[in-house]
Amino acid sequence: MISPVFLRSALPASFRPVPLTLALLSVFSCSGAFAQASQADAIPPVVITGSRFANAPDMAPIGAIVITAGEIAQSGVENVNEAIRKLGGVYGRQSMYGTADFDLDLSGFGANSSQNMVVLVDGVRISENEGATPLYSSIPIASVERIEIMRGGSSVLYGDGATSGVIQITTKSVGPRPLSGSVTTEIGQFRDKVLRASLSQGWENFSASVNASDENSDNYRSNNALIQKILNADFTWYANQGRFGLRIDLARQNSGLPGSLSMAQFIQDPTQTNTPADFGIIDTNRVTAFAEQRFGDWEAVAELSHRERTASYSFSGFPSAYNGNQTQFSPRLRNLSSVNGMSNEFIVGADFSNWDRYTQSSYSLADATQRSEAIYVRDEVKVGPARIAAGVRHEVFDKTSVDLIGTDNYALVQGVNAWELQGSYAATPVLTVFTKVGQSYRVANVDDNSGAPLTIDQSANIPLLPQISHDLELGATLGNAAAQFTARAFRHNLTNEIYYNPLTYTNVNLDPTRRQGVSLEGNLRLNSQFRVTGQWNYVDATFVGGSNAGNQMALVPKNTVTVHVSWLPGDGQSANVGAQWVDKQQYGDQDFSNSCSAMIPSYATLDARYAKAIGAWEFAVAGTNLTDKHYFSNAYACMDGIYPSDARQLKISARYNF
Repeated sequence: MISPVFLRSALPASFRPVPLTLALLSVFSCSGAFAQASQADAIPPVVITGSRFANAPDMAPIGAIVITAGEIAQSGVENVNEAIRKLGGVYGRQSMYGTADFDLDLSGFGANSSQNMVVLVDGVRISENEGATPLYSSIPIASVERIEIMRGGSSVLYGDGATSGVIQITTKSVGPRPLSGSVTTEIGQFRDKVLRASLSQGWENFSASVNASDENSDNYRSNNALIQKILNADFTWYANQGRFGLRIDLARQNSGLPGSLSMAQFIQDPTQTNTPADFGIIDTNRVTAFAEQRFGDWEAVAELSHRERTASYSFSGFPSAYNGNQTQFSPRLRNLSSVNGMSNEFIVGADFSNWDRYTQSSYSLADATQRSEAIYVRDEVKVGPARIAAGVRHEVFDKTSVDLIGTDNYALVQGVNAWELQGSYAATPVLTVFTKVGQSYRVANVDDNSGAPLTIDQSANIPLLPQISHDLELGATLGNAAAQFTARAFRHNLTNEIYYNPLTYTNVNLDPTRRQGVSLEGNLRLNSQFRVTGQWNYVDATFVGGSNAGNQMALVPKNTVTVHVSWLPGDGQSANVGAQWVDKQQYGDQDFSNSCSAMIPSYATLDARYAKAIGAWEFAVAGTNLTDKHYFSNAYACMDGIYPSDARQLKISARYNF
């Protein structure tokens, strides 16, 4: 049985203006502190990264995978989610709403993978306080400067849900340059049509950029037609040793929901649907104000973001609608110092979040709120080839829910702590070893608690306890820019893991569980034309306590292997081929006893793209799942509840740069 709350993220009707009051106040309150100056005197474009500040290469996040704008352009990937999966080697499973926003899984958290990692765009969380997948597809791929994938517990800096890691997406900074941009058109199978456009210009102390896209597709399955429209605008003012700006993100998504199939139906025709009238609509509007300023050895950074979302869907004849708002404010300070060859980075910061959502459905009229306040401190020291960092965080969550017709009634305050100790040592110029130990956490979101067990009198839900993970990581990086390999071993020991129990049809705190495994990542430049990247991830996800001790967790493949080969001869041609193999895995909603006699079969897919540049034009042909493999990675019952993955799709595109 699949709860309709999972499908809330399905997608939008019209653009609406969002209240800008808070963001504009932040921008203009900062503007008085910045004197007019030429952009030559301004700080260089900032990439907010591992420590939530820009860092020199020798202080970059330990063991992070970085995907650059150049690699994205050469690969021809169409969206951020696809870049993370195909270039970063992160496992993703087809979403239940059939769009490009696959559920990404960094460390084997199965159905709850999205709630156990944090996703940020320019320092602002797009991970939601709901059981929903972040809308990566709302980020124009042309606007992305780099994507950083940081595995492992990271709650000290990033808070709730950062147990398996963090995905940080940084958009491009526009320096002083004349008007430039690009227009891309694409057509493909399943009546796929895409139009993308980007425009940017930089003046002496001001820059602006706009990105827009319009996508329409019938998609592979019946009743899965998609309409998606995106508009993003970024305005930045530069001043002496600082900058401040405003970013507006508008996204609208409208999709049919094809639903699940039985194994017999999948074998007969994986494109069919049992829910021809189901649909989902989401309209998301976000405005973000940011400011950065240096004061000698100190640097101050802050983002203030406000998001409004309306969502409506019909799932198996049950219509529902949601209206939600979220405001985030994240101020922080950093001090950089160097004495006698020892460099020190000291960071202190706070995160404040106000979230609310009102539900209108036949089973709930819940008015839910969550307020959180966090403070964190982190210090990192670099002495010669050695780095060591330590940090702590304390966060308090104040949650309420009032439901006039249902059982979503609770009020509680929960406090949680995180800590970390990590270090690295460059044993030689080409060999660095690293380790990390710490504690991370996740608190139950509104959808977790709405499905929690009831009180004895059946009048209200009992809110779930916070999930705590004790994290350990060991690894080493060998090589240089021409050939580099990283190996790591990790373990997450969890208490009170938040998970859906198919026996009771409720969300519960599980008996102790564990995720552990090994990953290998390689980057090899064979010559001036060929480059090969690859990742192998092994994950063992099991119960380690209670009556199910030793049993496997669902929807977690033990092995995934990704290989990507790029060819760039330098004469306007480019080509790349990518392959991924995914191991078999336990079906979903089983009874935790591994009683299903079958497993989700393993599968392998092959993708490729060839492009030719002619002057300002680039023409390309691309194909995904070229072997036309019929497979699935999402199934929520034993040989049932199957969500088929896409079959082969071929596309052609043309891009004009000016």
